[in-house]
Amino acid sequence: MAHQNDPEVVRRLLETPGRWAVVGLSTNPHRVAMRISRYLMDQLDMEVVPVNLQGDDVHGLTGYRKLADIPGQIDVVDCFVNSQKVGPVVDQAIEVGAKAVWLQLGVVDEAAAERAKAAGLDVVMDTCPAIEAPRFGL
Repeated sequence: MAHQNDPEVVRRLLETPGRWAVVGLSTNPHRVAMRISRYLMDQLDMEVVPVNLQGDDVHGLTGYRKLADIPGQIDVVDCFVNSQKVGPVVDQAIEVGAKAVWLQLGVVDEAAAERAKAAGLDVVMDTCPAIEAPRFGL
C-alpha cells in the first residue's frame, strides 16, 4: 500500500519548533535545499543542521557529514537526496532516534517509509514544507 501523508502529522511538524537535520544541504546556491532550509529558519522558526558529504557549514551553521555526527536530539530529518539514495538516510534517522523523516518533493521510497513508521517515526514523503505550510496558514 502506498504511503499517504497524514495532514495532522504535516501540520504538527511544521507548527512545532524543532531541530531539522537537512540532508543534502550544501553551499551550492542553485540547489533547492538552500532555499528551503532558509524558509524553515526564517518562516517556520526551525533550527537547521546542515548535513552534506563534505560536512560543509551552510548559512553560518556547523555542517556534518552524517546524522550520527550531530550532537543532541534531531526532531526531523529532511531528505534532499534522490529516491535511490534515501533508504540509508532513513535508516540513519532511525538509528539516531530522530522523531520524523521528511522526504522532499520527488523523493519516494515506500520501503524506507515503512521501516521508519515501524520504528515509530512520523513520515512525510514526496512534498515540501514550502508547499505544505501555506495550506495550514503558516
